[in-house]
Amino acid sequence: MAQPAHNVFQALDHALAAAVAAAAPAVIHIARGHGSGGTGIAYSEDLVMTSSFHTPDRTKIGIPQADGSLDHREADVIGRDPGTDVAVLRVSGGGLTPAKLRDIDGLAVGNLALAIGRPGRSARASLRAIGVLGPEVRTPWGGRLERYVESDRQIPRGFAGGPLVASDGAVIGMNTRTLIKGSDLAIPTITLRRVVDELVKHGGIRRGYLGVGAYPAALSPQLAQLAGRDAGALVASIDEGGPASTAGILVGDILVELDGDAVTDPDSLRTALGDRPGQAVKIVLLRGGAKLELQATLGSRP
Repeated sequence: MAQPAHNVFQALDHALAAAVAAAAPAVIHIARGHGSGGTGIAYSEDLVMTSSFHTPDRTKIGIPQADGSLDHREADVIGRDPGTDVAVLRVSGGGLTPAKLRDIDGLAVGNLALAIGRPGRSARASLRAIGVLGPEVRTPWGGRLERYVESDRQIPRGFAGGPLVASDGAVIGMNTRTLIKGSDLAIPTITLRRVVDELVKHGGIRRGYLGVGAYPAALSPQLAQLAGRDAGALVASIDEGGPASTAGILVGDILVELDGDAVTDPDSLRTALGDRPGQAVKIVLLRGGAKLELQATLGSRP
C-alpha cells in the first residue's frame, strides 16, 4: 500500500510546483519603501494590479526574467479603490506577461490553493486551503465583493497584492490583509475585472451621489412604527444644486429607505448609494411626523 500513497503525494507535489511555475511570470515585485517589498499581478502588457493600502503613487517594480533576474521599471498608480484594496499601476515600456485569470465557479471549501508573493527577487509560495466561500459582501470602506473568498490562514508578509492561484496556476483572486479586519481575503477575479476596468477608465470607482450630510437618528416608537425600522439618517446639510436639493429633500428630513434598501444611519446610506451612480431612485423619508416618497436622480462621484 505504500507505493500508491507515494505516487499520489508525488503527483500532488509536481502539480503544485507546476502551478507556481505557470503563475510566476505574472507575479511582480513592488517596491514599497523602507526596505520592504510587496507583490503585484500583471493584468496586461503594461498594467499591474496590487494592494492599494500598501502602494505609493509612484514606485519601482521588478518584472521577472527568464534567467531569474528582475527588470526594474518605473510605475505610476493610475487609479485606486480603497473599497476593494485595489490599485492599478501603469508600467513604462510594457512587456509584462499577463496572468491567466479564472472565475471561482467550481471551487469548494477545502480545495487547495497557493498564495504567491514576490517581496524580493524570487517568487515564494504558501500552500493553503479555501477556508470560506460566501456570497456578495460589502466592505467597511464602501466597496463590493461579488464573492467572499478567504483562505484558511494568514498570508505571509509581502504577499498582499499578489495572487491566490488554483491548482492549474490560474489566478482566482488577489490577496489582501487590510480590507476587513482579522480576515485574509482574496478579491475574486470577477471583482478585479470590474474594478480594474473602472480605474483605467475613470481613475476611481464611480459611486452614487445624493448631496447630503447626515447624522444617525433614533426614531420614536411612533415614527419607528411608521417607517418600519427604529433608526434613520437625519439630513443635516444639502449641497446646493445637488440631487437631493433638486428632488426636494430638506434639512431635518430623516431618510429611511433608498430604492428598497434600508437606511438606518449615514453608513447604510453610503452603501445604498454606492452602486447607483446616475440612477433614478425612490427615497422614503420622514418629515413632520409623516412618511413621504420622493424621486431623485443620483449624481456620480469617483
